[in-house]
Formats: sequence, C-alpha cells, structure tokens
Amino acid sequence: MQTEQTMPGSHATPPFRRFLVAVLPVVAVAVAGSLVTEPSIPTWYAGLEKPDFTPPNWAFPVAWTLLYALMAVALWRILSLPAHRPGRSGAIMAFFVQLALNCLWSFAFFGAHSLVAGLIVILALIVAILATIRAFWPLDRLAALLLVPYLAWVLFATALNGAIWQLNG
Repeated sequence: MQTEQTMPGSHATPPFRRFLVAVLPVVAVAVAGSLVTEPSIPTWYAGLEKPDFTPPNWAFPVAWTLLYALMAVALWRILSLPAHRPGRSGAIMAFFVQLALNCLWSFAFFGAHSLVAGLIVILALIVAILATIRAFWPLDRLAALLLVPYLAWVLFATALNGAIWQLNG
C-alpha cells in the first residue's frame, strides 16, 4: 500500500537540498543588496533629505536580517511539501519572482541612485509579495504568515522611498 510519502513523485525536496534552495538564494540577495547599498549610505544616501519617520541607519540591517531569515523559513516550509502538491510549483515561482524584485530594488535605488526607479520596483515588489502570500496560504498558512512582517516592512519602505523622492525630486 502506497502512502503520500511513498508514492512516486510525492516526496518533498530532500532536506539538504531544501536547505540550499531556501537559504542560499536569500543569502545571495542579502549579500548583493548589501554590497550595492553600503557604499551609498555615507555618500549619496547621506546627502538626501529624508522624512522625520526615517529610521536610524543601524535599524535597516537588523530588520533585513530578521526578514530574510523569515523568508527562508517560509520557503523551506513550502519546499517541505510533496512535490506533486497542487500550487507548490507556482508558490515557489512566486517566491523567486519577489526575491528577484527585492534584489532589483537595491540596485535601482542605491546602485543607480534612482528614487523613481526604486519606487517603481518597490511597487512591483509589493504586488509580488502579496502574490507569494496568496500562493503560500492554501499550502501552508504559517509560511504565508511568516511573510507578513516582510510585507509590512516593504510597505513602510515604499512610504519612505516615496517621501524621499518627493523631498529630493
């Protein structure tokens, strides 16, 4: 008698591969974002007018470290589901689309020093995060909920990006 765990094609991603797929891309985006962001903080970003609600610079890496960890755990949970589970592949694709947009924002805002490009990318990122939460929800509600603080932070970052654009545009 076959169970879901023994049916061909029903296995979740193996644990070590699941770890690599969930953690390495998130770490790569975090590192890439940091490499493009850090040189601009004491120079270009320091010279911008910022709204009163701008957090201190030290708060950003603290927040992002926590958010990236939550993102990796959320993806790990989805990768733990059987491969044939309806919606799993789409949810994984949605996750990687939002992750790519996350990375692109750092390059648009800090790398290109473009407040407008940053705003365009971050608006697309909000849509992609919402799509990822929606795709995760029927598969694993905890995985979906783990992305809510990320969405909240990106909404805040959007307000900050928009305010900086208005103050410096």
